[in-house]
Amino acid sequence: MLGLLSSRRNGADEPPRLRVAESTRRVFNLELSSERDVECVHSSGVNVLDIDQAENKYMLSGGADGVIAIYNLENVSQKPQYTCKAICTVGRSHAHVHQYSVETVQWYTHDTGMFLSSSFDKTLKAWDTNALEPAEIYTFSEKVYCHHMSPIATQHSLIAVGTSGSKVQLCDLRTGSSTHILNGHRNAVLAARWSTRHEFVLATGSRDNSAKLWDVRKATGCLLTLDQHKGEAWGGSNSSSSRDRSGTQTSHGGHVNGLCFTKDGLHLLTLGTDDRLKLWRTDTGTNLLVNYGRVSNGSRKGVKFAMSADCSPDLVFIPMGSHVTAFEIHSGRVHTQLSGHYNKVNCCEYYSDFQELYSGGNDSNILVWVPNMGRTQPEEEETDKKSGSKQRSGFQDSWSSSDED
Repeated sequence: MLGLLSSRRNGADEPPRLRVAESTRRVFNLELSSERDVECVHSSGVNVLDIDQAENKYMLSGGADGVIAIYNLENVSQKPQYTCKAICTVGRSHAHVHQYSVETVQWYTHDTGMFLSSSFDKTLKAWDTNALEPAEIYTFSEKVYCHHMSPIATQHSLIAVGTSGSKVQLCDLRTGSSTHILNGHRNAVLAARWSTRHEFVLATGSRDNSAKLWDVRKATGCLLTLDQHKGEAWGGSNSSSSRDRSGTQTSHGGHVNGLCFTKDGLHLLTLGTDDRLKLWRTDTGTNLLVNYGRVSNGSRKGVKFAMSADCSPDLVFIPMGSHVTAFEIHSGRVHTQLSGHYNKVNCCEYYSDFQELYSGGNDSNILVWVPNMGRTQPEEEETDKKSGSKQRSGFQDSWSSSDED
C-alpha cells in the first residue's frame, strides 16, 4: 500500500488503481468485529437488510416477527467500542405493523424519507420515514415473497412484486396503482431484481426452476429464459436435458430463489435449491459455466445475498447454513467462510463505503464483519526460498485502522 501511495504521489498511478487496491485489501480480510455490534430488536429471525444509497448511513432490517427497524450505522458516541442503535422501529404495537413475516425492505433510492416493505400478509407498504406511517399500501391476493425498485431508474418509479402466484406485478409509486402484469412463470416468483445497467430490464426467479429477463416496455415482456445448458458444446438451447417434463426451458435443477446483478450489469448471478450458483451473460443469456462447487441452499423462500464493489476480483457473499461463504465471482474459487451466527443465515448486505458486511439470521442477530487491517494483501502464498517460510505476496500493511479512517 505504501508503494501504491508513493506511485500515486509521483503521478505514476491513477486514483482508480489506488482505490481498487485498497478496497480489495479490505474486503478480502473481513472478520467478525470485536468492537461493534448491532442492537438486537427482533424477537425471531432477521430476514432482510438494506443500507441506503442516499446518505449511506442508515440500515433497514425486516424480521420474521413482522417488525421493521432503522439503525444509524455512524459511530455517534465516538468510542472505540459501540453499538449501532435502532433509532426507530415499527414494532408489534404499531398500528400499521405487518401481521406476518417481512420478506423484503428497501430504501427509496434517492431519499431516506421513504422506504418500502413487503410481507407474507399480502401487502407492500411505502412508508414515510419521518412520520413512520404508510404513505401507500398495495394489497395483493397472494402472499408477497419479494419486491424491488430500480436503483438507477430516471424514467419510471416501478416496483416489481413477486408473489405466491405466477405473475410478476408492477406497481407505480407515482400513481399508487398496479400498472401491468408480466406473464410467463408457471409458479411462485421468489426473487426479482432490476438491472444495474438498463432501467427497464428486470430479472425474476421462480419455483418453476426458471430465471427470466424482461423488458417492461415490450408487450410480450419476456426477453429470454436463462437456459442452464446454453453455452455448453454438448448441450445447447435445444438440448432435452435443459427442459423439464413439460418441455419448458429451465435455469436450475431446483427453485430459483436468489438473484443479483453485477455492478456493471453485464452479468447476473442466480442461486437455486439444486445447490448451484450460476453466472450468466445478460446480453445473450449464456451460462458461463463457472464452477462454484456445491452451494448449500435449502430455503423455501428468497435468499438475499450480496456482492462487493470496486474490487479485483469482486466477491459474492452467500448465506450457507450458519455461515456466510465468499466466492470469487468470475473464477468460482471459495475465498473464505465467515462464521459467527448460531443459526441459519438469511441475508447479507455489503456496505461499500467502508468495505464492510452485515448479516442477519434466525438467531435474531445482525453481525458486523469488518476488515482486519493487520493482514497482508490476500493473494497466492509463495514460499520464500531463503527462509523456507510461507509468505503472502502483496503489500504489507503499515497503517492502523485509526490512521485509515
